[in-house]
Amino acid sequence: MPLAAPAAIESPRLLIRPLAHDDLPALMPVNGDDEVTRFLPYATWRTPADAEAWYQRIQSLQAGGGALQFVLVEKAAARLVGTLLLFRHDENSRRAELGYVLGRAGWGRGLMTEALHALIAHAFGVMDLRRLEAEVQPANVASTRLLERVGFVREGLLRQRWVARGQPYDVIAFGLLRHEYRSP
Repeated sequence: MPLAAPAAIESPRLLIRPLAHDDLPALMPVNGDDEVTRFLPYATWRTPADAEAWYQRIQSLQAGGGALQFVLVEKAAARLVGTLLLFRHDENSRRAELGYVLGRAGWGRGLMTEALHALIAHAFGVMDLRRLEAEVQPANVASTRLLERVGFVREGLLRQRWVARGQPYDVIAFGLLRHEYRSP
């Protein structure tokens, strides 16, 4: 069965809901910041056309049922602070890969830790996944620490795994099994 988007997932400070086209202007400060996007496989947004192209790519991924794109809304400020993505869903293996982006406004406040715990609990519970995966560039120390903090295990280095912005790069492969996960 393809991934089915919930109406929303809530944590104490965040509303995690499916992406809407109307979210693109609010995502511009997130994906339009070179410091935020420096480890992402896509170029920093410079124009609304960049945002639209990203949106269309995400819509194509979701149309096949193998991906779900969420936005993170900070409830107290009613502002969009980042995104979460479940993708590369393998129905037979009951696994998916996890991606995330947090704008500078959310850095250092534990928001992504909170968001990941909420999404992981949902993925292992309601969605009945048994394994989550993530890949991180070795230089992205903050992301590596985040994954380890929520329980992911470093499984190895994949050399020159991807090419982005014209350059091949290595990634550290992480995995988390449902029976290993401990919610806070």
